[in-house]
Amino acid sequence: MNIPFSPPDITEEEIAEVVDTLRSGWITTGPKTKKLEAEIAKICNTKKAVCLSSQTSCAEMTLRVLGVGPGDEVIVPAYTYTASASIIYHVGATPVLIDCKKDSYEMDYDKMEQAITPKTKVIIPVDLAGVVCDYDRIFEAVERKRSLFKPSANPIQLALSRVIVMSDAAHAFGSMRNGKMCGEIADFTCFSFHAVKNMTTAEGGAATWKEIPGIDSDVLYKNYMLMTLHGQTKDALAKTKGSSWEYDVVDTQYKCNMPDVLASLGLAQLRRYESMLNRRHELIKRYDKAFENLNVQTLCHSGDNFRSNGHLYLVRFIGKDADFRNEFYDRMKEKGIACNVHFKPLPMMTAYKQKGFDIVDFPYAYNQHKNQLTLPLYSALTDEQVEYIISSFIEIYNDMT
Repeated sequence: MNIPFSPPDITEEEIAEVVDTLRSGWITTGPKTKKLEAEIAKICNTKKAVCLSSQTSCAEMTLRVLGVGPGDEVIVPAYTYTASASIIYHVGATPVLIDCKKDSYEMDYDKMEQAITPKTKVIIPVDLAGVVCDYDRIFEAVERKRSLFKPSANPIQLALSRVIVMSDAAHAFGSMRNGKMCGEIADFTCFSFHAVKNMTTAEGGAATWKEIPGIDSDVLYKNYMLMTLHGQTKDALAKTKGSSWEYDVVDTQYKCNMPDVLASLGLAQLRRYESMLNRRHELIKRYDKAFENLNVQTLCHSGDNFRSNGHLYLVRFIGKDADFRNEFYDRMKEKGIACNVHFKPLPMMTAYKQKGFDIVDFPYAYNQHKNQLTLPLYSALTDEQVEYIISSFIEIYNDMT
């Protein structure tokens, strides 16, 4: 067999929706992008959502909306993809990396709390693999350190008067914890709809936020729109509906809007999304049962108070090292099964080494990484493919141990 790692689950429904957009004559940001924003806000139980070109653009624009810049610090896990931290450099702030808890993919919340200083403006937790972080613990820390917070003149900083929690939920659209949907838990939440995600617009992302006392969400939405379309007061759709072509540019801003062609994919995906998630959880249960007698640790995707969106199936080979994991990867590849690794901690990357970070300062993150492998997990996987993955995994595991 030849089993790719994470192809998009595209059906005739998505194709028809995109064709409809192409035939409409309106392919850039327009009615379908606005409809997708409304659907996402409805799912996340928020008043508004903003759809942009990527999760990275959503997160960077949110930092800019929050007035984060030079002299500020932003706390982020060491165990994440570069997008979580690169945006901090983009706005001129300083990232503060936090190691994992022992035997966990989540950052150490005690170390996170200790890292909060008067310079701290934002914490960026990462909902790895679709499992929502312990935001109760994060907000407890933020509240305990409220007296340290030194807001700038930014209206949102002034309104909250504490460190702001901005979730990197690139993996977690559709996940829930304690009866709340990802998107309504953190102060701000940024999703990815990249091609490998379980709800895709090919490229794209969305930002949501909780209502903030004293902050008008309609005004905040308009601020995002200005910031992501050159600071221009009218987009192309608004020009066609108005009585005049006249517009203004009120600031020198950015260009990272989502076009209707891509939003069309998302609208069709949302109509199928619940069944896609259910299929992922069926596959997770099959993997879990098959591997329960092996000396491996798998990420838990559901419990009494949470349910992930089943984005990634992470396996750790207990007591093994990177050489073991890499050989296992190669042998799965020889059988036609594409696997992956999530993630290589940031301090192991050249860009972050050059900025002074050293993986020896993040031992638990390295321990999570060194023997971790991610198996294919997507709704289009067939039962036959899953059985082949399982049998191949067990065969290789038994042979190597």
